[in-house]
Amino acid sequence: MKKIFAYSKLLRLPGLGGLAIPPVFGAISVGIYDFYSLTLLFLIGAFSAIYGFVLNDYADVELDSLIPELRGKPLVSGEVSRKNAVAVCFFCVLLAFLSIAILWKDKIIDDLRFSAFISIFLAGVLGSIYNLYGKKIAGSDFFVAISMSFVFLFGALSFDKPNLLTWIIFILTFEQTLHMNAVEGGIKDADHDFLMGVKNIALTSGVKLEKNRIFIPLSFKIFGFLLRLSSAVLIFIPFIYGLNYEIWQICLLALLTISFIYIEIKFLSIKEFERAKIRKMISSAAFIRYAVVPIMLISKIGLLGIFLAVFPILWYIAFIPLTGVKPFQPEM
Repeated sequence: MKKIFAYSKLLRLPGLGGLAIPPVFGAISVGIYDFYSLTLLFLIGAFSAIYGFVLNDYADVELDSLIPELRGKPLVSGEVSRKNAVAVCFFCVLLAFLSIAILWKDKIIDDLRFSAFISIFLAGVLGSIYNLYGKKIAGSDFFVAISMSFVFLFGALSFDKPNLLTWIIFILTFEQTLHMNAVEGGIKDADHDFLMGVKNIALTSGVKLEKNRIFIPLSFKIFGFLLRLSSAVLIFIPFIYGLNYEIWQICLLALLTISFIYIEIKFLSIKEFERAKIRKMISSAAFIRYAVVPIMLISKIGLLGIFLAVFPILWYIAFIPLTGVKPFQPEM
């Protein structure tokens, strides 16, 4: 059971309900709704996410070992060997491309699918650069944000030419991933990143800790808030340009938007560095963020949009027992 807990943590199993979904949304944005194709895209998204997180843990073992709260991570504690982590990464790449081969079976590799292949390939390269060298490159958060957007775009290009809705969600995916890594991650890890000489946007902007007090400069607050504000505007653009909608749907999106803006204001206003509190705020924002795109797509997929909006939470509740961690008490 201890090994199951360790590998479930390493693979981020409870979080895959949200982390693996971007290529599914890419396909839906161009009118693909069949369960078989969407399931394969979910698997490709899952293998891509696992590869990225395991490689990141592999690269950050020494850094994570400096923080008492992170010494329970499988690679830091030794419950999973670094050699096995490399093997997981290898098999994720293998299984991702095998799934792509199955997805494209008996289909012509035209310009769109060739572009899709380039997208998933670039996603892997940029994600790997971020995971292995990102701590030494200020602004490397842009690499992982573009990487995730390319994973999303792969889902669309595998079937049809991207439309306005596709590109809006592409940008949303980029902004949300950039915020998650540069802003949320920069603040969450501010207590130990500087110990290893990490170069990132947060530290470069002047985020710092003095004892248990955290200082977040105005420039960094503006950067984080503008990312969230830009996302809030983008959410409603497709409806202005012809995407069908219901009044209740717009009201729900407005409520979700207000919620993540409110959390952002609270997040950027913290004075005391409390990792547990920061984790909870990040998790709350993530679940709200996961719900936005499915609600946007309701005119295309009907009630399936409601299901996909709550799917990450249902998945999390179903798989969190396999990690041995209390629900909604993330270890990051």
